[in-house]
Amino acid sequence: MTLALHGLGVSQGYAIGIAQRFSHDRLEAPHYILRKTDLAAEIARFDAAVTAVRVALGELHQHIPEGAPSELRAFLDLHRLILDDSLLCEAPKQLILDTQCNAEWALAQQSSHLIAQFQAIEDAYFRERWHDVRQVAEKVLKELMGHPAKMPVGGHKQADAPTILVAHDLSPSDMVLFKRQSYAGFITDLGGMTSHTAILARSLNIPAVMALHNAHGLVQDGDMLIIDGVAGVLLVNPDNLTLDEYHLRQRQWQLEQKKLRRLKTSPSTTLDGQAVELLANIDLPCDVDEALAENAAGVGLFRTEFLYMNRDLPPTEDEQFEAYRQVLMAMQDRPVVIRTLDVGADKSLPWMTQVSENPALGLRAIRLCLAEPQLFLTQIRAILRAAQTGNARMLIPMIASLSELDQALALIATAKQQLRDEGVPFNDAVPVGGMIEVPAAALAVEWFAKRLDFLSIGTNDLIQYTLAIDRTDDSVAHLYDPLHPAILHLISHTLRTSQRLGIPVSVCGEMAGDTQLTRLLLGMGLRSFSMHPAHILRVKQQILRSHVADLVAPVARLLRAGEAAHIQAKLARINEP
Repeated sequence: MTLALHGLGVSQGYAIGIAQRFSHDRLEAPHYILRKTDLAAEIARFDAAVTAVRVALGELHQHIPEGAPSELRAFLDLHRLILDDSLLCEAPKQLILDTQCNAEWALAQQSSHLIAQFQAIEDAYFRERWHDVRQVAEKVLKELMGHPAKMPVGGHKQADAPTILVAHDLSPSDMVLFKRQSYAGFITDLGGMTSHTAILARSLNIPAVMALHNAHGLVQDGDMLIIDGVAGVLLVNPDNLTLDEYHLRQRQWQLEQKKLRRLKTSPSTTLDGQAVELLANIDLPCDVDEALAENAAGVGLFRTEFLYMNRDLPPTEDEQFEAYRQVLMAMQDRPVVIRTLDVGADKSLPWMTQVSENPALGLRAIRLCLAEPQLFLTQIRAILRAAQTGNARMLIPMIASLSELDQALALIATAKQQLRDEGVPFNDAVPVGGMIEVPAAALAVEWFAKRLDFLSIGTNDLIQYTLAIDRTDDSVAHLYDPLHPAILHLISHTLRTSQRLGIPVSVCGEMAGDTQLTRLLLGMGLRSFSMHPAHILRVKQQILRSHVADLVAPVARLLRAGEAAHIQAKLARINEP
């Protein structure tokens, strides 16, 4: 019988393939007493599990994606060191001998003891290593129980079908590794439309459904799955008639994607001659290849925080300089907007010593950088040095007050003076912009615009903070509404004010890549969109079919509509061919 599960279609398209499960979840360890004659065999079984995990970590080490943070190898080496530590690989064997218990129970008891010791350490950095101990112990435990807990590498095929990844959730570090893998699509129990996992799916241009709640528990390895990213539906073990129907839909979808490739070299211009800039969002230097493949006009958002992930210490100035230089050289004269470090909230780092109880409203982004000025200065220096090789721009995230902005600008001036005093070459004329992603910044945009060279509207956080909705929480995902009147008015106010003052402005959030909103944003006056490279051609297609002069009046009427139903109806008319 076919099982249908409904969630959020966070990345459109259709995928048909075999389920491959991935989980970080802790498994309950059974407890039973062994005969003395079986103890030697039990110890051998434990040793075999440790060896299997060691091999799996080695495989992960070999499949680190090009352009991933350089310390990722050190992160995996740390797990191998923990695995080889006698407190984890030898102590459980002694417990087996002493109590005649099974290997799973012995490992669970010893790992719990170790975790408690780490959690009692006063130093925040070393205290957080308990997560690593738990992860390594769980890998061995799952190996013992016949459920290897290794990240699937490259996907596998069964019955000539592609692989679909099934996870309860995926962490940012999983996402970095996932970029190199080959999957037809993926599904998760958790997540919202603008969670980082959803953003990853759209950047890879593969179908994905999230917020399925219990799919990971219901789907088994080897099940045949259909992902309907358009309707937000997962079908488990469909019948042949359903399979045939979705194979047809998949072929039609793929044909449409091929047709879009014809637009790659077409100028991004509306029917009435309005030029529109289409930029790419990237996470790592290796992503620039995809931006160039889609003929992006530049990089509108380089999320530098991914350079800081999967490592025990922040990247050095030289490491950052090389990463930024690599992107700037690849893009040649095209602009590259480098956003300074934006961590906190759902992107915490292991070496962060200051963690807020409410991270989304606490010490994150520019607040963290101002609290850790040396961290900020290191990044600014790297950007200024790299800017000699290309058209670099610096973007400050999550500004909310003029005092924050003034402090950030003062630190930029300090970094420049340091480089001058040291005789280090740098670009003294790097434009500095600010992200409008906090309602306070949108409402006070005129004062920010007078101190900055350009602005970028981050719609993901602007929606989250305006509507008081956690964008990663699927339980309130239905309330996350880009078309809420308050959101539209904040964006419209920011665009109008920037145009009046002659300050360039772009949108770099997920709204920029949503083709249902392209004409709306054009009618509001937006002429610079920054999105995942995979979305550029779809948005370009909408632009080529649009006549801006015909959009101004209906968009103005939409902005005056207060009720959701009226807004949706007016948007549908705006999007009519």
